Amino acid sequence: MLSYIHEPTDLQCGQAVIAMVCNVSVDEVIALLNNDRETNLKEMKQAFSHYGFKLSDIRKEATSKNDLPKTALLSLETPRCWHWSLYHEGVFYDPEHGVMEDFPVCNRKYYWEIVKGG
Repeated sequence: MLSYIHEPTDLQCGQAVIAMVCNVSVDEVIALLNNDRETNLKEMKQAFSHYGFKLSDIRKEATSKNDLPKTALLSLETPRCWHWSLYHEGVFYDPEHGVMEDFPVCNRKYYWEIVKGG
């Protein structure tokens, strides 16, 4: 079970996802990346690697949560923007919308598997 972290600002969903998976503070992730705004995939991979996690190399599309692996970084096209979110063992930990049973409202859903080690 992960501990949910709400994004401190509207621009820190990536940092919040990393913090939840790696069990560190958002401030620590911000310091590591030297970035308190939107994160890109390269930064997400760099931070996960720093904390001993690996993202899969291939982005895959999801239509339902049945498509997802045990733990996944989600890239979601929400009505407002592209947004990082997290799926772990049947539960969605969304930095903006909270802990949910299904995807937040979004048009397109992509994911990368997250594994420990690597």
